[in-house]
Amino acid sequence: MRYLIVFAHPRGDSFSAALRHVVVDTLARAGHQIDLVDLNDSQFDPALSAAARGSYFDVGHNLAGVEEHVARLKRAEALVLVFPNWWFGFPAILKGWFDRVWLPGVAFEVKRFGLQAKLHNIVKFITITTYGSPWWQVRLVMRDPTRRIIKRVLAALCHPACRNVYLALHHMDRASDKRRRRFMDRVRRALGEV
Repeated sequence: MRYLIVFAHPRGDSFSAALRHVVVDTLARAGHQIDLVDLNDSQFDPALSAAARGSYFDVGHNLAGVEEHVARLKRAEALVLVFPNWWFGFPAILKGWFDRVWLPGVAFEVKRFGLQAKLHNIVKFITITTYGSPWWQVRLVMRDPTRRIIKRVLAALCHPACRNVYLALHHMDRASDKRRRRFMDRVRRALGEV
């Protein structure tokens, strides 16, 4: 299977980077094709310029500057996102990737009564993330906005039978090495099951 792995963290020595290595190694050992996009390392520009916003709904012309990212997304059969939650949301560079790459004509079509999904090539959508806050604050107080966006919006633009897996380590700032290793093992097991 062709996996597109999108990594969003500016530091190569972060726990998110360690998780990226776990993902790549686990999937490669299982014989899958890997396409790794390191948004920070590739200096992806997350800002939606005035010109890009002006052509946003102009299918075809809206691809200017992101053609290769769109091609990689369209080639993928499975998508893995690896990122930390900051301020109960995506890092800016990953949010910008959605803004600039998940475009009309690529991820969806605008219809009279809503959106029609176009990413039917993606049959698996896996999220691997961390939160600095404890689970109860994320889930009960903030209602976990990142998880809701992924499950209710982004995954809904993929294949109708898309398998959606969301793995999160909460209270990351206080996680022991043992707890981090257990989470890495959980990620390995989950990737082997999907």
